[in-house]
Parts: sequence; C-alpha cells; structure tokens
Amino acid sequence: MIKAGIIGGAGYTGGEMLRILVNHPNVEIAFVNSTSNAGNLISDVHTDLIGDTDLKFVSNVPQDIDVLFLCVGHGDAKKFLAANPINDNIKIIDLSQDFRLHANAHFSTKNFVYGLPELNRDKIKAAKDIANPGCFATCIQLGLLPLASKGLIKNEVHINATTGSTGAGQSLATTSHFSWRNNNLSIYKAFEHQHLNEIGESIRQAGSPLGSEWLNFIPQRGAFTRGILAAMYLESDLSLEEAQNIYETYYSAHPFTHLSRKNIDLKQVVNTNKALVHIEKHGRKLFVISIIDNLLKGASGQAVQNMNLMFGLEETAGLKLKAANF
Repeated sequence: MIKAGIIGGAGYTGGEMLRILVNHPNVEIAFVNSTSNAGNLISDVHTDLIGDTDLKFVSNVPQDIDVLFLCVGHGDAKKFLAANPINDNIKIIDLSQDFRLHANAHFSTKNFVYGLPELNRDKIKAAKDIANPGCFATCIQLGLLPLASKGLIKNEVHINATTGSTGAGQSLATTSHFSWRNNNLSIYKAFEHQHLNEIGESIRQAGSPLGSEWLNFIPQRGAFTRGILAAMYLESDLSLEEAQNIYETYYSAHPFTHLSRKNIDLKQVVNTNKALVHIEKHGRKLFVISIIDNLLKGASGQAVQNMNLMFGLEETAGLKLKAANF
C-alpha cells in the first residue's frame, strides 16, 4: 500500500483528494494536515465522508509516507516546503501554481515535472516531484494539444471559458457569496489570466510555433459549483474529418480524454476525471469545445492520476467514477 499524506486537507481540493483516496485500492491515508482544524474529525468538516473514515486532522507533518499531496493555495506550497523540509525519498504532488512554469520548476533539491499526462506521461512516470496543472489550463490544453502536436496552431486562438464557483476555493470573497453568484455571470482577468503562461509553455512543447501571446482568453465565473467549459476557435484549413482523426489518434492511448462526435455538456464530466472534446467546422474556423470537472481532472483527480503513473499503478486506479448525468 502507498502511504499518502495530505497538506491543506480542509479545502475543496483536499476534500476531493480524500474522497478519492479513501476508496483507492492501493493507498492508505497516513495523515491529513490542517492547522485550523487540528484535532477535529475529518468527517466533521467533509460531511460527505461520514462513515468512510475516522481520521482526525493533525497539525504536524509525519514523514513516514511515500507521497505528499500539497492541497494549498498559490504561493503557499513554496512557503510550506521552505518551512518544512521533506525527505527526498518522499514524492511530492503540488496542486498550487508555484512550480508549474519552467522558470520555477526547481526548488532546493527538487525538480518539478509538469503533470499533464496527455503531454508528459513518460516524464511523470520517472518523476519524483510533480506540479499539477491548473484547472483552466488543463481544460484549454486538452482542447489544443492535438493541433499543437502537428504544428497546426498557426494563428490566434480565441477562447471563452466558464468555471464554477469551486474554482475560487473556500476563502470568502464578494464574488463567492451565493447572493452574488447565483443567477449571475461575469468576466474576470480578461487576456491576463495566470494560467496563460503554462498553456503557452505546453503548446510550444507539444510542437506549436506560437505561445501564449496568440491565445485570447476570456475567463468567466458561472452560476454553478463545479466544472469548466472552454469554447475555442481558430482559422484552419483542416476538414472536419481530418481534425477528428488528429484528435482521436492523439488521445487513443489516454484513458480519460475522449473526442465526442456529438455536442457535449458539463454534466457528462462533473464528478469524474474525464475530459471530453468536441470539434466542429464552420467555414474556415475550427471550433473546439473542451469540458472537465475543475476539482477532479482540473485538480485532485489529475493529481491521483499522476500518483498512479509515478508508482507504476494502473492509470485509472481509484478514478473510475461515473457522472451523475441527471
């Protein structure tokens, strides 16, 4: 059994990590750290786990483990590792943005590999430390990587993507209150979202001559809790059949990402680690829709997928989850 520790276990991604790992056939949860909840039953905070675990939150960081998940806010992972040196024999999977970019991938003795399996599966298998991708970044990259791998992103890509309220985390803010979010829709960080840089690095790595400067990204806050839908288009000479063949070939060996010949909707992926992509051709424009659950394929589910690869397990272990489609 793989012994796992979780830092930041009281938040959304920590809760989803627990929900997956309590049912993972190859994992034992050694501890769950939360300084604000130390001593409290995990099931008192994550009430969906009543009857599934009797563990309590702890404030210390035991090191008799095989893998450590950092389910902390952006900037906090680096602070945590600086204050709590982790044994080099422990694999680390960080869900913050602290180590995702090439320029930030090295920290002390650690070298973080960008953890998007559909791009870096072989590197992930050999890695000791993983920087888990961002949720918007995952959704958008999965819509563009097959084109990038063929050098077919030759002009600007226009992206409109909407995320649920859980994408903002549990910290209270004006835009997270129910009275503001419900029956509402808003745009934020237009053309300047922090995930643009990691998307740009990935599509360049995949083979695109163009980076983030060619991505026109308009993020939106949606009046729902989970999921991301990204709608993208670019000029392309590909026929629809040619594009579909490129996507199906690219994802043929990846168990969680699939091309759908029919239009798609968020309920097909919410509560799963799936990503679905649908493409259409309108004149010279290639239109791509990509959907994921922001807390699973966009965060904790993908982190467990990476853990499975790092430890030589079946990639889908603990992640065969069905959507509640009604």
